[in-house]
Amino acid sequence: MLKSKTFVKKTRSGGILKVVREHYLRDDIWCGSEVCGECRDESPVLQRDACMESSLCPSPHYLIPDTNVILHQIDILEDPLIKNVIFLQTVLQEVRHRSAPVYKRIRDAIHNADKHFYTFTNEHHRETFIEREPGESANDRNDRAIRVAARWYGQHLSRAAGGGELQVVLLTDDQDNKEKAEKNGILVYKCEEYVKSLIANPELVDRLALTSDQNEINSGKVLFLEHLPLSKIQAGIKSGIYLQGTFHASRDNYLEATVFVHGEAAERKEVLIQGLQSLNRALHQDVVAVELLSRECWVSPSEVVLQDDGGKDEDTGEEEVEDKNKSAEASILKPTGRVVGIIKRNWRPYCGLLSQSNIKEATRHLFTPDDRRIPRIRIETRQASNLVGHKIMVVIDGWPKNSRYPNGHFVKNLGDVGGKDTETEVILLEHDVPHLPFSQAVLSFLPKMPWGITEEDVKNRMDLRHLCVCSVDPPGCTDIDDALHFRELENKNFEVGVHIADVSHFIRPGNALDQEAANRGTTVYLCGKRIDMVPELLSSNLCSLRSDVERFAFSCIWEMNYSAEIIKTHFTKSVIKSKASLTYAEAQLRIDDTSLNDDITQSLRGLNRLAKILKAKRVEKGALSLSSPEVRFHMDSETHDPVDLHTKELMETNSMVEEFMLLANISVARKIYEEFSECALLRKHPSPPPSNYDILIKAAKSKGLLIHTDTAKALADSLNLAEIEGFPYFNTLLRILATRCMMQAVYFCSGMDSDFHHYGLASPIYTHFTSPIRRYSDIIVHRLLAVAIGADSTYPDLMDKHKQATLCNNLNYRHKMAQYAQRASVAFNTQLFFKSKGILNEDGFILFVRKNAIIILIPKYGLEGTVFFESKDKPSPHIAFSDEGPTLTVEGHTFFMFDKVKVTVALDASNIQHQKIRMALIEPHITVTNYNPHNILTSGSDLGMRAKKKKKKKKKSHKY
Repeated sequence: MLKSKTFVKKTRSGGILKVVREHYLRDDIWCGSEVCGECRDESPVLQRDACMESSLCPSPHYLIPDTNVILHQIDILEDPLIKNVIFLQTVLQEVRHRSAPVYKRIRDAIHNADKHFYTFTNEHHRETFIEREPGESANDRNDRAIRVAARWYGQHLSRAAGGGELQVVLLTDDQDNKEKAEKNGILVYKCEEYVKSLIANPELVDRLALTSDQNEINSGKVLFLEHLPLSKIQAGIKSGIYLQGTFHASRDNYLEATVFVHGEAAERKEVLIQGLQSLNRALHQDVVAVELLSRECWVSPSEVVLQDDGGKDEDTGEEEVEDKNKSAEASILKPTGRVVGIIKRNWRPYCGLLSQSNIKEATRHLFTPDDRRIPRIRIETRQASNLVGHKIMVVIDGWPKNSRYPNGHFVKNLGDVGGKDTETEVILLEHDVPHLPFSQAVLSFLPKMPWGITEEDVKNRMDLRHLCVCSVDPPGCTDIDDALHFRELENKNFEVGVHIADVSHFIRPGNALDQEAANRGTTVYLCGKRIDMVPELLSSNLCSLRSDVERFAFSCIWEMNYSAEIIKTHFTKSVIKSKASLTYAEAQLRIDDTSLNDDITQSLRGLNRLAKILKAKRVEKGALSLSSPEVRFHMDSETHDPVDLHTKELMETNSMVEEFMLLANISVARKIYEEFSECALLRKHPSPPPSNYDILIKAAKSKGLLIHTDTAKALADSLNLAEIEGFPYFNTLLRILATRCMMQAVYFCSGMDSDFHHYGLASPIYTHFTSPIRRYSDIIVHRLLAVAIGADSTYPDLMDKHKQATLCNNLNYRHKMAQYAQRASVAFNTQLFFKSKGILNEDGFILFVRKNAIIILIPKYGLEGTVFFESKDKPSPHIAFSDEGPTLTVEGHTFFMFDKVKVTVALDASNIQHQKIRMALIEPHITVTNYNPHNILTSGSDLGMRAKKKKKKKKKSHKY
């Protein structure tokens, strides 16, 4: 059947355009059930034997959820128990429009064959399609379409099954929709009552999300003002009454947050929020509307560490929390405001621990997230005794205005707290790292094995298999992105080639494999675990440039003279056969061993000589050579626990590879921008604002040195000259500090920006081309370059600067989250290492001086820790802080930045959820009068006293 609509619409030029919309209807769309003999023409999806057992509906049945059930009860639908569900086209379209993350989750569940989930295209079925009636809202029309489809299904399957033995159940939490369905003779239940009726898994009730009605508590004291409706918020922002910004909660003070105001023209870039009522139920990363308070109400940021120990339960009245920071010097007051509405929630699943209620048989408990910026969450569960001591996942459902805490529901038990697998899973979840196994839809686009390069393949590529190509990587590397070659030409110039894995050959635009790689954005390297961006068949096999196998590559080849000046550049798709896969140490040994003169070794020496010249030229232009204390763990081969920890040692070969990768990236950036000025994917590093350098300048000045920061070259030259006789590590410390002053490098689309400069590299243009196995940005750059040299065809999204900009935003987010996850993994494994080592005495250097503490770096482990000299509400030593320097004087001893100290290092496991590496000062010895050593211990500054196992007794003074 064919339905056709014709209407006219006016164009911008004033003309009239006739628009014809056609809607095709069919009567051969099958129902998907194995019991149906009327319309089945392929393998059935809905299985009679897989039906759930329900006390409400004892006979076999299928489920049809409406839109809100999918949006709010996705955790229920994903549970292995739930099977035989029919998803209507109407519902999926609504879900896709309202929540992309939920839509992706439900599509993934539909693709899971074990779930027996079936999609029914009711909008194109002759008997289930309905027209929208005059005066009917789109939402009401869709609800009616769902009811019509549910009724048809019930009647259709009743006939097919021979008389009502197989039933269809509509799930809805909309009371009006439920009543209308019942009048139409449809078997309908609310999601909660159906889930509670399931016999096989009573714990599934814990995963029920609270509905909006359940989130509104009618009794109890109102703690928060009502959030303004979106219409008032938008009008207020337009008139300037309210400011829109992103809410950033404080890690150290649960009663404080900062809102970063959106828009370059915003008069106030940051607004301080203090106090429970002013925070008004906003959560970290929410987009909020803020009302700026009058100047007499402005306050200064709190310097107190204040953790939420929990108030009284709302049934007995909420605990009042006073704002203790109302007065301060006018010079340090900050623009202060209050949250009046939520524009966009940024809730996600949270990992943490359950705090079991003291009330016997209680089902309501508080959950404490691992992320200190998130408040406790109240959940209902009947399995609390089984969840204590386990990391669990919880989702927020809502936050009533008369509740101190948001309401949520239990999602998943992750495992024992402190367990390596559990904590690794938590790290991935907390940093939003996609890490589920690749779906069958994704894997279906991989090459069929066995796979090999044919002579036909070689015809369309440059054959470089005869060249002496080799790769140089960290030990244990299996995803080899890059390889190099060097040879002398007849004209006495040199040919240097950078050969990069041709991942874009295997991943074609728009398919499921490409979409998954684009979403993941980057490979994430944790300690002892790698989360691949692409399936292992590609990352460690077909794309990896391993030795002695033929591989596709994308090559950047230069002709250079003896002074490393580029004569010409050539880009080509190629076929290579690497002659060696070396580690940095192996390559260095070859270069240094004068007895070796084989082709690989001579090639490495030639590369190394040119790399030194290239680096000298970059440094001369102002490129920065910074430092960071990176660490490497040696893992036990059986337990995979860290048995040794040391900082990474950099060799000449590290720099050699880096120089040619940088050169390739710059060469490719120029080429793709030259060809596609509006849609080139580039990478920039913004110049830091002058204020960022204040701490660096002060630190150098305290040692009698001057640091110039007017330009990158001035900074680089100053750092090169910053040496102190007898203190060889000083320059490294200064470079570590300089690294902290830098801005974050980001991806961007050339047509959406005008500032391309890469500050750290002193390059006017830059991109990422050299790691397509582990970075999706490089795949896009490969596609652009391939089009530029005529090696591949283009496609619409590649030339759309707005879509490129959206892609860059995701890549920047994924890259940032990967960095945070990697740091968290290092921190966790460092804890495991020190757990087995007990208390160690180590040398360190003061990296920062604070008002009540010093932050110490231990170079041996690349480890930072804090020694506190004050503890909240406890007697304190005599301390004096000076911003000049800065310096901290404790009981007559003055601490300067970069001073050498000796500390004890140990794991403090007193807080099972937030274990930390604690440091305590050994040298210099400080005598603290009228100070209880136990107080220092609880502040984490006297593990040395714990090591000596002294008995607790009152003393007038002690040394630590």
